[in-house]
Amino acid sequence: MKWYHYLAAFAVGFFFGNAVPHLVAGVMGNAFPSPFATPPGVGLSSPLVNVLWGLTNILIGYVMLRLSRAQISHTGSMVAMFMGLTVVSVMTSILFGNAMGSPSF
Repeated sequence: MKWYHYLAAFAVGFFFGNAVPHLVAGVMGNAFPSPFATPPGVGLSSPLVNVLWGLTNILIGYVMLRLSRAQISHTGSMVAMFMGLTVVSVMTSILFGNAMGSPSF
């Protein structure tokens, strides 16, 4: 695999990971920060907006997964996906924790 295949796998993990908080908050009927809120990422968006944003992230991640050469049998691509998932999880925990009034650490 070339370096950009690993970058694509990283992005797949990033998009799948970003889908989780938006989809969960939306399905639970809770308002949650999204890029479409005012101010973006800080203000709260409706549950419907969060469900749609979460599903969009899943769709983007799926399309990127299909177009990339990432495979479950290839350890390197799975590590890259996990790294993308880890980065977005840590980033969003800090960002949304601050936005929702919770301490980051």
